[in-house]
Amino acid sequence: MENWELEQNWEQVPGPAAGSEPGPEQPDPGSGAKARREASDGRDLYLNIRVLVAMMTVFVLMFTFVARIIVVSGPSMENTLINGDLMLVWSLGYIPRQGDIVVLTQESYQEDSIVKRVIAVEGQQVDIDYKSGTVYVDGKALKEDYTKEVMLMPSYGEGINHVVVPEGCIFVMGDNRNHSADSRYPAIGIVDVRCVIGHGIAVMFPFHHWKGL
Repeated sequence: MENWELEQNWEQVPGPAAGSEPGPEQPDPGSGAKARREASDGRDLYLNIRVLVAMMTVFVLMFTFVARIIVVSGPSMENTLINGDLMLVWSLGYIPRQGDIVVLTQESYQEDSIVKRVIAVEGQQVDIDYKSGTVYVDGKALKEDYTKEVMLMPSYGEGINHVVVPEGCIFVMGDNRNHSADSRYPAIGIVDVRCVIGHGIAVMFPFHHWKGL
């Protein structure tokens, strides 16, 4: 009798009604891992973008306020610098000194930057003697072994050839004196030091022309 009652009770347990909604499904364990991977990939991408932006910012600031590469254009600094040379220019904290090669802007002449050599700084007197092809600073003839050839009278005449350099200014000339528009040329004239971008310190390319300046 007991076995029969148990069988009867088991048969009376109701099953799910037809048409009833199924119970809640069990979560897929793979979906959680996929979501975590996607979140991790997103964080990595965000961090990589932040690093890239930071590096670009440092790069721009460095090549604006610290140092930059300038392409030499024209023959005015031959044979020290040749057309097409890539020159490393230092800007941070630079104060022009006599004899330095500098990169500067002078909008009265052209918008592009120009490369010249500092002949004299504020307070120094410049005298140019075209008959002997000599430049004097404070009454002393400069020993200019860097010039390409003997200086002749330029096509525009003597230009600015006897001057005391004003405060905050420099007098510049090209090493290729006979093919250089510089402080002798009225459109350039005496240069305000605030127009100086920096000091040329080395030729970086082409490699066969590499040298310090």
